[in-house]
Amino acid sequence: MISELAAPYHRGWGKYFLFVDRLVHKISDWNRHRLSRAIKFLLWIALLAVVLGAIYDEPPVKALFFAPKALWAAMPIIAQLAFAVVFILIQFVALFWFLSRGGIDTYFPDDIKTRFTDVWGQDHVLNRIRENLMFLERPEEIEAHGGYVPGGVLLWGPPGTGKTLMAESVAGETGKPFVFVDPGAFTNMFFGIGVLKVKGLFRKLRKLALRYGGVVVFFDEADSLGNRGLVRAGGPGAMSSPAPAIFGEACHGGNYLSTTTASLLVRDAFVMGSAGGGGNGGMGTLQALLTELSGLRKPRGFINRVVRRVLGMRPKAPPKYRILVVMATNMPEALDEALLRPGRIDRIYRVGYPSKAGRVRTYQGYLDKVSHTLTAEDIDKLATITPYATGASIKDTINEALIIAIRSDRKYITWPDVVRAKQLKELGPPEDVEYIERERHAVAIHEACHAVMAHTVRQHMSIDLATIEKGSDYLGMVASIPPDDQFTHWRSEYEADVLVSLASLAGERMFFGGDNSSGVSGDLESATTVASFMEGHWGMGSTVSSHASNRRFEVGTPGGQGKGAEDSAKELRRALADRIEDNLSTLLKKSEDLLAAHRISVLAVAHALETFKTLSGEDVTAVIEGTQGAVVDGRPYARVENHLLLEEYHVAALNAHLAHNKPDIALPVLL
Repeated sequence: MISELAAPYHRGWGKYFLFVDRLVHKISDWNRHRLSRAIKFLLWIALLAVVLGAIYDEPPVKALFFAPKALWAAMPIIAQLAFAVVFILIQFVALFWFLSRGGIDTYFPDDIKTRFTDVWGQDHVLNRIRENLMFLERPEEIEAHGGYVPGGVLLWGPPGTGKTLMAESVAGETGKPFVFVDPGAFTNMFFGIGVLKVKGLFRKLRKLALRYGGVVVFFDEADSLGNRGLVRAGGPGAMSSPAPAIFGEACHGGNYLSTTTASLLVRDAFVMGSAGGGGNGGMGTLQALLTELSGLRKPRGFINRVVRRVLGMRPKAPPKYRILVVMATNMPEALDEALLRPGRIDRIYRVGYPSKAGRVRTYQGYLDKVSHTLTAEDIDKLATITPYATGASIKDTINEALIIAIRSDRKYITWPDVVRAKQLKELGPPEDVEYIERERHAVAIHEACHAVMAHTVRQHMSIDLATIEKGSDYLGMVASIPPDDQFTHWRSEYEADVLVSLASLAGERMFFGGDNSSGVSGDLESATTVASFMEGHWGMGSTVSSHASNRRFEVGTPGGQGKGAEDSAKELRRALADRIEDNLSTLLKKSEDLLAAHRISVLAVAHALETFKTLSGEDVTAVIEGTQGAVVDGRPYARVENHLLLEEYHVAALNAHLAHNKPDIALPVLL
């Protein structure tokens, strides 16, 4: 550069030219900005004068005065063009305005009658939410000490546990407006509509917050907002339904397991992946929501934002908006992590299944609304036999019981009505079909083996009911329930679950001369899944190491990491499969021995099922122990002479099975 090679030139530049820069920098930033804009404006005027001078062949200054006349002459054309542009813009604005209006409902304080007293069985969550409301109504109690009011709450848990009702009760307790955001509110075919909806929603929330001193907004099914991850389409995240029985229908294999054990089948079938992004309305929707939840607070009003700036005055700071954001979801893993950070969602509460005390309170609440004959003991028993009932399912069960009572020309609910309603809701209505005699006996033997095994080896569960009435996807079933709320599970309990599942295969082979039906398919799937977790994950098998870790780190690979991985994986699977098969074979032999020792009990329960079709847990116990049950008298099954009749009928049914015809004797009546 010249200034680097010639010292006089550098000194002259610094003396004369940099003097202007030093002079300009003595002016404040604001005045320097305004001076810069004035100079740019004058330069544009000068450029316009030169251009007009060239067009009109006049001096530049004089040519400026021709501009208004030329503009006026072109006004008709300009007006037509302006009208066309405005008309097109109005069409787009009207369309976008119309599309951005749906999916958001506002309820004012007088519209909401729900209170915390209407929410039953979730007291531990309500107590924490009351804390949030205290700060919403009296924010100075925390702000005076340097804190801030928590502005976001996430309620997550299984469907029907009362998340929406809880959010509605929050608005009812505070006396603030309640804004409900529909799950599909941000789903649109045009890109950008979701962003407009988010901005319009929070504009409304700010107005309501200023007018009423606060507002509650509820996003139902918040997982529909998605996250910014990519969908692993067709990968592990893709859900698939369990395969049906290959050769005909099976019994309801999953129902013999405890709820925790049965959940393994779901975990084995589904692997949750990352959710889609942007609520199906474009990536901008989620970003707009994140910005509104914790973005910069802009000054309000045209006069405050524009006029005050034009007059050189600083805009007034925006007010503190009291907005409580409540979100509900049963898929928290699908939410974007940025949405859950403190400052946006400050508190996360799990709204799980109610405890037994919560279920009792919920049943009492809904039964108080109808006429019934249930005692406190009945309600306590009902809460015990419905361990994973939610508020929604309890309400539906009581309503179904009322329908059954009305159908029977009664205006009050009885205990049998509730039991029947529970069966209908859990199993669905039975199909109106009749088994042929030999098939009826085979299904009864199958279910009796499950029932007797469950009664014999399972202490952590009790039988709820046994039935051979055909359902939509099963031939019969034995349902069990936990007598208490349980949170830890042991090897002995899982082995008992596997024994109950394998009882059908062991029993059919024992009673039908080594033959068995395809109805055991669901039972074998359940038993294999549980045994796989026991052997490979929980330290309940013959080895201590975790199969998941061995597979992840390729333990045993001959060449180390990355070499021979495929052979090592096959070896691991083969070794694990052998251990699972050994465990299942051992438990199958144990199941055969137990059923052989309780052969008469199996025939007795099978006879009761063929006679009554459906038995309660009390009646199953009565038949096995030879006592009086709730409906069935089990004492005849304890008489030795009746044992001979049961064996005789089974032999006739077995011969009919082998010959594919009817048994030569009828089902005996025991006295």
